[in-house]
Amino acid sequence: MSSLKGKVIWVTGASSGIGESLSYLLAKGGARLILSSRRKDELERVKGNCPASMHESIRILPLDLSEEATLQLSAEAALQIFGHIDILINNGGISQRSLAKETTLEVDRKIMEVDYFGAVALTKALLPHFLKRKSGHFVTISSVMGIIGTPYRSGYAAAKHALHGFYDSLRAELWNDHRTIFVTLVCPGWVRTNVTLNALKGDGTPLQEMDKTTASGLSPKECARQIIHAIERKKEEVYIGGAKEVLGVYLKRFFPTLFSKLVRKVSVR
Repeated sequence: MSSLKGKVIWVTGASSGIGESLSYLLAKGGARLILSSRRKDELERVKGNCPASMHESIRILPLDLSEEATLQLSAEAALQIFGHIDILINNGGISQRSLAKETTLEVDRKIMEVDYFGAVALTKALLPHFLKRKSGHFVTISSVMGIIGTPYRSGYAAAKHALHGFYDSLRAELWNDHRTIFVTLVCPGWVRTNVTLNALKGDGTPLQEMDKTTASGLSPKECARQIIHAIERKKEEVYIGGAKEVLGVYLKRFFPTLFSKLVRKVSVR
């Protein structure tokens, strides 16, 4: 992780799961961190669990990705902390566990607001800074659901698909004149985090249950390790997870009809 030592990295969704594990590994590797999520007390806990020698290089910046009007100010505050930002890791988000017919439009909007517009707002807020410095790296934690869609994930899959459209376009735009600004899309499969507990049901209430597929998924630490590997190598897109999730991505791409038949029967709860 020597290539990230001393880099200023802003991590959203840093209070739990993948974001928390990323924070520990990045701090251990000597990166300077800005940790964000809604819960300040949890961010303080994560900072406290990082190596003591790095505490002076770790700052906390609470934010709410659903509050679009505040995100420009959050980006400006983040830039003031260390004077610049090298890497933005858009990791914050929420999931869903409900059939489309049972899901209110308000839930679909909330998922899109947090998972899509929150990431895009922070990206657009930092883009002028990256352009001015002629350097920067946008890392967005999408999902295999950004490539495929399964039952019980209609709103979540829609938001993740939208991320791919935006960041693929942004990467192409930056490549013409700004080849030192990079875009990485990370697509994890099932990872053992609290994402299921906090996932929204059709009426907008949290599920508060751990589903079997998530419970048997990859550890957050291993997922974070592979994400950092992708960042260091400036990968454009990476798939992280078990054989079923990764196979699903390639089946969708090369054998869409077969995938369509299989996904009807897949267990995603």
